[in-house]
Amino acid sequence: MNLYTLLSIISIICLILQFEPMASLTEWHAYNIRHGEWWRIVTGNLTHTNFAHLGMNIAALWIIGFIFRPTTRNFLVVFILLCTFVGTINLFTSLSIYVGLSGVLHGLFGFWALREVFEGRRSSVLLVVGLIAKIAWEQLYGPSVSTAAMIGAKVAIDAHLIGAIGGLTMVCIEKGLKRRVFG
Repeated sequence: MNLYTLLSIISIICLILQFEPMASLTEWHAYNIRHGEWWRIVTGNLTHTNFAHLGMNIAALWIIGFIFRPTTRNFLVVFILLCTFVGTINLFTSLSIYVGLSGVLHGLFGFWALREVFEGRRSSVLLVVGLIAKIAWEQLYGPSVSTAAMIGAKVAIDAHLIGAIGGLTMVCIEKGLKRRVFG
């Protein structure tokens, strides 16, 4: 399977999860997760508040795939690990409900940008610095008001932070081990 087939499958799954009853059964909901609905840790990343939210996140997913062109296996491993990481660490925040790929997207971007830095592509330092600056801005000044209006919900900036930390940490683990661990 090639990367674009995988991205198509993820996109279709996200689209299907927009419709009831699937949306209600798969959204990240802290109460339900704590009461045994563990699948929501991963599936909550694949559901979205509305079609504008879905469109923005799917577009970003494809752009990340196109820019960095990871192998299909590598993408799938990093994607699943980040879905699990973001969904799990969100349990330690004040969030009660979370939907969207944005936390995972920040992790994917951070992972491949920093991997490129470690592989000698110095210009990718700008990508990593840009990601860190965006996260810092959100933490200090809050999210974009226009984005919140578009998605019809509060932007989960803590999920962005969690995803970025996850992606950057994963590639640092690889660097420390001096081999590719995540695909």
